[in-house]
Amino acid sequence: MTAARSGRPEESTVPVEPTPVRYGPEPSQFLERWEPGGAVTRPDVLLLHGGWWRQKFDLHLNDGLAADLAGRGHRVWNAEYRRIDGGDGGWPETLTDVLAACEAIAEAGTRPGSVVAVGHSAGGHLALLAAAGAGLAGAVALAPIVDPVACATEGLGEGATPLFFGGGPDAVPSAYTAGSPLDRLPLGVPQLVVHGTEDERVPVAHSRRYVERARALGDPVELREEVGGDHFFVLDPLHPYWAGTVDWIAQR
Repeated sequence: MTAARSGRPEESTVPVEPTPVRYGPEPSQFLERWEPGGAVTRPDVLLLHGGWWRQKFDLHLNDGLAADLAGRGHRVWNAEYRRIDGGDGGWPETLTDVLAACEAIAEAGTRPGSVVAVGHSAGGHLALLAAAGAGLAGAVALAPIVDPVACATEGLGEGATPLFFGGGPDAVPSAYTAGSPLDRLPLGVPQLVVHGTEDERVPVAHSRRYVERARALGDPVELREEVGGDHFFVLDPLHPYWAGTVDWIAQR
């Protein structure tokens, strides 16, 4: 798909270097706070990275989005959290970390109702659950994991889902139900789901099912599909999709 790149708006500023903010004693329990070079003129954003909850992926996957958002006048909180593969994460510890991060943001003076969670892949899974659990202003889910049962049964993520939940869907069904955005609907917060039609890591069909059920249950949710998009185009703030996404965030 060919289109002009969006770039930043003319009024953008160079963001201040990020500052670490701890929300717990464990090594992975921290945020990086990105401040705009000028005044905060738009909602705060909580960024949640993907990587199938695995230890080898970290918050720096979101550095490009963080810098772009801060340059547009958002205060950005780029979150790290405990992960699997030796990181002491999994269900429900990882979501507990994200909710604790939301509490730290509130303690810093930002009301939860003025924070938008933005997450990619496994981060999208956490963004949806955290937005509802912490009463945030909304959630942007980029190629999100919304149906863990399907991810486990389809063998996606090289077996990450059973590792995250402590077993397969038949072994720990209550964990999958509690940790599934699909099963937790309605979430009661505005949601934007962005997904590429050629995503081989998390099929767009998962998001289509999720949005259909969310709408049927009364959630305000929008699905934007990128024709030809893969699993990673959403991490590029210069991709044409991003301009519409930041507009949606600003309207919260």
